[in-house]
Amino acid sequence: MFRRSKRLLAFLLCFGTAAMGSCSTPQAKCASIKVDPANASTTNGGVFEGWGTSLCWWANRLGYSDVLAQKSADLFYGSDGLRLNIMRYNIGGGDDPTHRHITRTDSAVPGWLRWDEAQQKYVYDYDADHNQLNVMRRAVEASGKDAVVEVFSNSPPYFMTVSGCSSGGEDPNANNLRDDCYDDFAAYLVHVTDYIQKELGIKVTSLSPMNEPNTNYWRFLSEKQEGCHFDAGDPQNRIILAVSEEMKKQGVTDVIIAASDETSPEKQLEEYQRFTPDVRAALGRINTHSYIENKIHEMGQLAKDEGFNLWMSEVDGDGTAGDKAGDMAPALWFGKKIISDMNALSPSAWVMWQVVDNHVSAEGYNGNRDSGMVDMSRGFWGVAVADHDNNEIILSQKYYGMGQFTRYIRPGSTIIHCGENALAAYDPDARQLTVVAVNDAGTRKTLQVDLSAFARSGNKVRVIRTSGSMENGEHWAELDSLQVTDGQFTADMSKNSITTWIVEDVER
Repeated sequence: MFRRSKRLLAFLLCFGTAAMGSCSTPQAKCASIKVDPANASTTNGGVFEGWGTSLCWWANRLGYSDVLAQKSADLFYGSDGLRLNIMRYNIGGGDDPTHRHITRTDSAVPGWLRWDEAQQKYVYDYDADHNQLNVMRRAVEASGKDAVVEVFSNSPPYFMTVSGCSSGGEDPNANNLRDDCYDDFAAYLVHVTDYIQKELGIKVTSLSPMNEPNTNYWRFLSEKQEGCHFDAGDPQNRIILAVSEEMKKQGVTDVIIAASDETSPEKQLEEYQRFTPDVRAALGRINTHSYIENKIHEMGQLAKDEGFNLWMSEVDGDGTAGDKAGDMAPALWFGKKIISDMNALSPSAWVMWQVVDNHVSAEGYNGNRDSGMVDMSRGFWGVAVADHDNNEIILSQKYYGMGQFTRYIRPGSTIIHCGENALAAYDPDARQLTVVAVNDAGTRKTLQVDLSAFARSGNKVRVIRTSGSMENGEHWAELDSLQVTDGQFTADMSKNSITTWIVEDVER
């Protein structure tokens, strides 16, 4: 989530230009892909867990408003919206109340502990994080049976840190959790997790106690956010085992531990290799971010070799793609990023950083100014903007581009890898095959999709497309259906577009 200059690897266009029998339209470039069940993901037993977003910091910013909270739950998690099902709830550490250094209006996430002068001790304040919890309750309801909640931490409470500040250490390369507070921090995380389950009635699937820990992004009095450095090796091992022991002590036996939510697969590899056998046994999943893609294939291969579950648990950016693509430029970049991560890493879930990263408000919030409206054709973080003055969520083509994946590739499906610019998934219960492809060229393409590796398929193909501008473009537009002939169908992809094809009655 820490914004930094980074170069994402160049994406190779997967659609070859070799001549094909049914690709004979002279005005369009021809391409082909083969969807083969032999290329199915094996992560998590081949079961895809879904799509999601973290709730911090946007839910912390807009959850004061029941109107905005409900609109966001419907737009991002509801059946008429993106149909996300994973929400990553941030257990805030909470900073020293005398500090005023965080200047973003959304990222000063409240902690659950406050000093009680009368009792002369820290006590739990269960109303402190009302805003984020308000959004989470509604998102869980909108997701229904598919809802998956992970809780995670960016930093311990300030009084458990070496620096006395939850945004990081005076030396950002040094561990910032005090040596005598590992057990206390673990108890804090597990207590909040248990409260969310027992008192709020929200099932928690996993707890991740660190975020991008082995980095130097987190510094004392940062204007940005909470963060805490943990070296690879003993410090990370200690907190994982402390959380595991605390779960046993508090009787929280139905929540797995995830780690380490590192910024890149390369760093996550390093950390995994330094986990001791007892730590690996305590973990239920590995989480990695993909901001920096170094060794992403190696991380994916390690998950296959070792047999552990793997999530891509955080990424976003302000990239663009396409040829004079306008509002579609951020959507095309984002679609290619989803496909690249899914193919290279083969995770069982793909979770973006935050769906709303910019806010419009004349008054600002907590004495700080909001970032304001963005130019949606030039690249921006998030997929929507919250307009607090008008109680509206402003959508973008990046939102609709994401929905080309999230609405139609559903939890329980099996991901099938089929190329750098295409992704497929098979739903065994619905006997349905979904293919999504990105065309970031300034000309239309004809795509031949080969389904001959399947035992059988239905004859009709449903077509959904997003393209053009927000004002005049296509937004999950339903197009004329296509025919499957001899185990193949030929599709038209308009310039600068993302298209989804759904084939019914498919058997592997």
